[in-house]
Amino acid sequence: MKFRVLGQTGERVSIVGVGGFHLSKPDDPQLAIRIVRTALDNGINFLDNSWDYGEGESERRMGQALLDGYREKAFLMTKIDGRSAKGAAAQLEESLERLQTDHIDLLQFHEVIRMHEPDRIFAPGGALEAVLRAREQGKVRYIGFTGHKSPAIHKHMLDVADQHGFRFDTLQMPLNVMDAHYDSFEQAVLPIAVRKQMGVLGMKPMGDPFILNTNTISARECLRYAMSLPVSVTITGIDSMMILKQALDVADGFEPLTLQERSALLARTANAARSGDSERYKMSQHFDSTELHPEWLL
Repeated sequence: MKFRVLGQTGERVSIVGVGGFHLSKPDDPQLAIRIVRTALDNGINFLDNSWDYGEGESERRMGQALLDGYREKAFLMTKIDGRSAKGAAAQLEESLERLQTDHIDLLQFHEVIRMHEPDRIFAPGGALEAVLRAREQGKVRYIGFTGHKSPAIHKHMLDVADQHGFRFDTLQMPLNVMDAHYDSFEQAVLPIAVRKQMGVLGMKPMGDPFILNTNTISARECLRYAMSLPVSVTITGIDSMMILKQALDVADGFEPLTLQERSALLARTANAARSGDSERYKMSQHFDSTELHPEWLL
């Protein structure tokens, strides 16, 4: 397994990570446990999850997988939706219980997809207060945020953090071959994160799975494109042993795209990317879990 440094944390993380959302999809919980343990046994150490995935089932399954000594192999990340200190603290405690651990390596504010949310998080009594308290207590090691809606919202979150003298350790965003063509996180946010020496977590390398539905690019090409960007880890959804093997194979044989290879992939996907349809998380509320459950933001 190849590893990269996670921003200024000094942590070494695998170039591919297991996405937590898909772990709640198999009917058999034992399959999800086997996926996580096989990934860890083969050198993947970055595990992604969220308090709200599968109404907590993804965290419960991952928690089971991390028993019997597997927790020590993992760099464990999860996310919370709460925007108040009270809500954030309660969700963090639930995550710790489900994951059967006394600390989260990286806790991120999940789904920052509205312009007003950064101000809520940083306000007096906001979620950051609870997360900073948790960090002081040893329940959280590093702090970051995620979002999939607009590069402008990511930039606003970074601006609000700067205004409050706070530095995020990480940020997570969609980074894929289609994003390069349309309202691009790669063009607008990634250079800022690199300049700030933040740990960059790339997600949705296949658009979950709408990029693949365009029939312009293969899954392996999607992964290789995403991994070739200046990111610490590319997080990909895994709900079968076959998909896990694919991710391991690409990581094992990974070589960054040459300029010519990158140009060829961008040219091949340009027409399909132009409308934004393959990035529905930007264009619609298809991926906006807190739109369906606004109570999670309390």
